[in-house]
Amino acid sequence: MEQGKKKPQRGRLTGLPILGQLRTYDRAWLRGDLIAGVTVAALIVPKNLGYAGIAGIPLQNGLYAAAAGAIVYGALGSCRQISMGPSSGLAAVAASAVLAAGISNEQDAASFVAGITLASGILFLLLAVLRMGWIAQFLSRAVVTGFLFGAAIDVVIGELPKLTGTEVTGSNPMQELRSWLGTLGEAHLTTVVVGVIALIVVFVLKAIAPTIPGALVLVVGGLLAAAVFDLGAKGVALVGDVPSGLPSPELPDGQLMWDNVETVAIAAVALVLIGFSQTAGDARAFAAKHRYRIDINQESIAQSFANMAAGVFKGMPVSTSLSASSLNDHSGAKTGLASLTSGVTVLLTLLFLAPLFSILPKPVLAALIIEAVVMGMMNVPEMRRLARVQRFDFWIAVAAIAGTLIFGVLAGVIIGIGLSLLWLIGVATHPQMPVLGRERGTQVFREVDDHPGDEVIPGVAVIRFDGGLFFATADALEDRLRDVIHSTHGITGIVLDCAGINFVDSQGTAKMAEIVKLAREAGVNLRLARLKPAVRATLARDGVIERIGEGMIHGNIFRAVEAEQAAVERRREGDLNG
Repeated sequence: MEQGKKKPQRGRLTGLPILGQLRTYDRAWLRGDLIAGVTVAALIVPKNLGYAGIAGIPLQNGLYAAAAGAIVYGALGSCRQISMGPSSGLAAVAASAVLAAGISNEQDAASFVAGITLASGILFLLLAVLRMGWIAQFLSRAVVTGFLFGAAIDVVIGELPKLTGTEVTGSNPMQELRSWLGTLGEAHLTTVVVGVIALIVVFVLKAIAPTIPGALVLVVGGLLAAAVFDLGAKGVALVGDVPSGLPSPELPDGQLMWDNVETVAIAAVALVLIGFSQTAGDARAFAAKHRYRIDINQESIAQSFANMAAGVFKGMPVSTSLSASSLNDHSGAKTGLASLTSGVTVLLTLLFLAPLFSILPKPVLAALIIEAVVMGMMNVPEMRRLARVQRFDFWIAVAAIAGTLIFGVLAGVIIGIGLSLLWLIGVATHPQMPVLGRERGTQVFREVDDHPGDEVIPGVAVIRFDGGLFFATADALEDRLRDVIHSTHGITGIVLDCAGINFVDSQGTAKMAEIVKLAREAGVNLRLARLKPAVRATLARDGVIERIGEGMIHGNIFRAVEAEQAAVERRREGDLNG
């Protein structure tokens, strides 16, 4: 039986979606799930070493998080193809939090990163319980694109010294870049050669053979080169001890968290906003492709427990990895068993292979990190699309990039949220109110600015209000209609197209009553067309419909215009007869 024909299982707070998937499991899926799980593990193991390097924590901690995220999400997630684990964007946020807290010791950094991961998991759970996943929508796509682009530039600049074996100073990326350029004369030649070769290998593979796991090739090649050429003895820095074994549960340092509570709070909010928006979108895409239903609230629960598990087991923030999820899908994943397989494979790697990574050259790790952020966070096609489609969104993204580079990644998130809210407020408080004209020979009314050849009805102004009528927009409607009344010669009536009004509050109804009075004092008939039932009911409760009059409410614009023209004609006949 095809997966898409199975009865969908909805996740519940008290249930395990994996149990529902296993109850309807088809044995034919097992091979695909196992192959997908092992294949994804081969991709994420080297990448998560790099993500841990971005965050400035021990490399094995990235694998702890990968295992925890994959296993917990596999059991709790409602999407069957998602691969949950660390990502370059979340690692950049974690690194910025460590920097903002002024932590230089690696073990303290690891505890702090685990702490903000745990905090983000708790915040995810709170959003799930309150069903507030919609809050992630306050971070616009343009802002996320800009923030991630800026964070990627920040990370790349931070990795450059590892490619040259030099030390840099500076309090922001631009100062660090200037410092690095000044140290090029002191670069270690062997380190530069290793770094350049590593960059060429990983980017060329991505360009000519994207299906080959470049990160795995790079790590294996780096380990072989270190062993064969004894790179450590030649002055190339190595990553150092990577112990084998599994992590034991451990709560983060409470005093360290309390001393930096503001940074923890900002970082947790940033991680939730970025993580949820990524996971929700990817989960919907895979569910639509394979024709089953997901539970967005369950996704919040799964991401909550995945992050709490990663935090308790000394890991780092986890979310959807689109590249790993796509590989999971293409490799044949049908259920969460694939994710569980990935997690178990990572645990086996920790048990038996972790010490091998100790001789990995740092320039190879730097190349791995640079490729991950450039390909995963610098979305040049999206920036081009924003510039082509909506210039304002493009400049919002540019502002987010600038804020991230000048003030840091965490500050960039806050700036991004602020820009998103300002944009939302600007759009909400400045609704469009175009003048409409009639397409000749029809009953269709369209915007005059877009169709200058349409017929404008003499003496009748047709205005469409696009937006909710509430405290933030009510004055704008009054100002618009007042301007129409005073600027339109010989006006006898206004038809207000209310099709775009889907909400009205008490201030909106009060303002509508004032507009009725304004129109009457000016000797102008105010007619409402295409009024939604819920909006009409609210206006009626405040007595506005009674003030306007039932005869001034019409089902469409054409009837309203006809009624106004008939009323004018009757008035003229009355004047002639009088």
